[in-house]
Amino acid sequence: MSLPVVRPLPGAAPHARPEQQVLGAGWRVTVLTDGVFRVERSADGGFEDRASTFAVRRDLPPVEATVERVGDGVVVTTRRARLRYDGGELSASGLVVEVLGRDAGRWRYGEPTHDLGGTARTLDDVDGRTGLEPGVVSPAGIAVVDDSTSFLFEDDGWVGSRVPGRQDLYVFAHGRDFADAVADLYRVSGPAMRLPRWALGNWWSRYFPYTEESYLALLDRFEDEGVPFSVAVIDMDWHRVGSVPPEHGSGWTGYSWERTLFPDPERFLRTLHERGLRTTLNLHPADGVRAFEDAYPAMARAVGADPDGGRPIAFDPTDPVFLRAYFRELHHPLEEQGVDFWWIDWQQGRTSDLPGVDPLWVLNHYHHLDAARDGRPGMTFSRYAGPGSHRYAVGFSGDTVVSWASLDFQPEFTATAANIGYAWWSHDIGGHTRGVRDDELATRWVQYGVFSPIMRLHSANNPFIRKEPWQFPPEHRAAMGDALRLRHRLVPYLHTMNHRAAAGVPLVRPMYHLEPRRAEAYEVPNEYAFGSELLVAPVTSPRDPASLRGRVRVWLPAGLWTDVFTGAVYRGDRTLEMHRDLASVPVLLRAGGILPLDASARLDAARNPAELEVLVAPGASGRFVLGEDREDDVVDGAGGADGAGPAARTVIGWDREQGELRIAPVEGDAGVLPAQRAWTLTFLAALPAGPVTVDGAEVQVSGADGRWSVSVSAAPGDGVVLRVGGGPLRVGSDRTAAARAILESAQTRNAEKLRAWEVVNSDRAPTEKIAELAAVDLPEPVRAALVEELATVVG
Repeated sequence: MSLPVVRPLPGAAPHARPEQQVLGAGWRVTVLTDGVFRVERSADGGFEDRASTFAVRRDLPPVEATVERVGDGVVVTTRRARLRYDGGELSASGLVVEVLGRDAGRWRYGEPTHDLGGTARTLDDVDGRTGLEPGVVSPAGIAVVDDSTSFLFEDDGWVGSRVPGRQDLYVFAHGRDFADAVADLYRVSGPAMRLPRWALGNWWSRYFPYTEESYLALLDRFEDEGVPFSVAVIDMDWHRVGSVPPEHGSGWTGYSWERTLFPDPERFLRTLHERGLRTTLNLHPADGVRAFEDAYPAMARAVGADPDGGRPIAFDPTDPVFLRAYFRELHHPLEEQGVDFWWIDWQQGRTSDLPGVDPLWVLNHYHHLDAARDGRPGMTFSRYAGPGSHRYAVGFSGDTVVSWASLDFQPEFTATAANIGYAWWSHDIGGHTRGVRDDELATRWVQYGVFSPIMRLHSANNPFIRKEPWQFPPEHRAAMGDALRLRHRLVPYLHTMNHRAAAGVPLVRPMYHLEPRRAEAYEVPNEYAFGSELLVAPVTSPRDPASLRGRVRVWLPAGLWTDVFTGAVYRGDRTLEMHRDLASVPVLLRAGGILPLDASARLDAARNPAELEVLVAPGASGRFVLGEDREDDVVDGAGGADGAGPAARTVIGWDREQGELRIAPVEGDAGVLPAQRAWTLTFLAALPAGPVTVDGAEVQVSGADGRWSVSVSAAPGDGVVLRVGGGPLRVGSDRTAAARAILESAQTRNAEKLRAWEVVNSDRAPTEKIAELAAVDLPEPVRAALVEELATVVG
């Protein structure tokens, strides 16, 4: 009997074409792309053509390459790289790969690649940094994925073991074309999954024995506070824990509702859906299925056990009979009650009853396929299992320690994951366990979470570790609430970037992906690109006690960059320090950048909004294509990685020389959009010198220098043309008021503050003011914050 959940991998093409392969005695070299060589060495003379957990696509378009037989070996040369192999046992002298062109580099087998790292399986109990597994990005030009020990997929989709002793390497030789290296990884390993839109909003999670009443009351409080959520996480106490009879062991594993907490699960889940939330339940499946479970009799019959015998049914994901029953008897009934997806919290190691098969990989893969049945989105939430894991939706990074060191590492950790194509990390925002209460730390972590792939608040089962904003003092509470609302406002942008990630460009990327040949890009590990339009530099250390501002080092590529919070405009091609009060972190919109935001009164991450605000940084021309889809969970293709692009595309373009902003008529399926849309078009610039017209009619602007707006309404099929008269818009504004705010709050002597204010408020040139401030006896962080303001662009 075949397994419904087991089928060939969607999009898999593991058999390379003969013309891609060069064979010798006990070896095979496959030219997968002009920068990726597969090198196999086999003592038994056999080679592996089944898909592996990493490599599912080897039947790729032919690459122009020259092949020269040299003795028992070969020299293969492509446009990008040259491989020399002597045909013997793999060795430093016998296998050499060179990068050709401007990034010339050489790697010998066994030598370190000096790659920049990929990611790690977990951050469980990590307090600060942790080691990273290899990625495919190296400033030395060459990186290697050793696929020799991963398990395989048979042609029918079931798992298989490798023949021991065979070596299987994928050599990535891209020089410093890091984006191409990641693109080639996706060509070989498959695309990142496109997430359902609702996954991009706020997730509420807490390890706590909620009841139906207390959980809904909590959501009522969030609604009263104006704080939106799109995903409701129920940790392990949804199932029987304390009520498990002692003869059955612990309550860590469970599949039966704890009816004392949730007496009517269908009602509870239906209510969550009515509130616009999707729901995930936590799974710890290692202890199998025991006799106290509601589904035990059906599960026992399905696996051929005596339903009256009471013997535990062992967890064995490598047994097809068990796996079929695992989904059909345990999970599908709960999904029929209203569970939308599963949080797979596997923590029990990498071994199973099938040699070389990691149970976490099996869980991720088959949960994904099962979740993608009948056109569903294939949504899963689980731990990272190794290269290729990007195909399985959202990653759970584990139980992070509450500390500044943990927060300081998370931006770098998340951005570096792009080096192995892993796009959708979800962290325990605010930290999970241990640590000390630090209101500023909690606030900065929430702000970072807004600009991370998945925004999921979480904490341990400890009444003193909380994430509800109203549990904090007013300053922190306000900053947290603003941040959580902003996350939902960002969903139109995030969902467009979601499509971009499925096409091969992760949402979060290190700065060296943008500028791989600039040394400065490697010196700011906590700064990153957040989609196509933004650079983000979270504040990850405590604020200075004198300036009351957090400090972060930023490197800006060439061009102009506008902070979307403060309106300050910075000239690029330089490194500088930025200082921010508790209300914001540096979030910089490139010149010509266009940032769409949900402007609805009630923010709903699952819906295409009827009201949008578009932020424009008008210092250069730019273009953005807004992508939107149907508002249900059904997608084309398993897991949504269909490559078809969004159902509806709206081109928004800014022409600086013409002073013209155009919103084009929608392309594609206009039926997925609201019949009428209200647009607020906001320019991060000085007020215009001339009239502003929309479709030829003069309109009023609202706002002030630095940020002004025009409002217009249009049907999706109608275009909008806004023209600004009076010449090109001036970007930047007088930062004197911002400098005064720094001095107002500074915890230092008033006499020196007055002297500094006289300097700042004078008619001197900014460079003269900066020089004169050096003579004022201010605390260094206060002076540095003032210098930042004086060095911004005006005009």
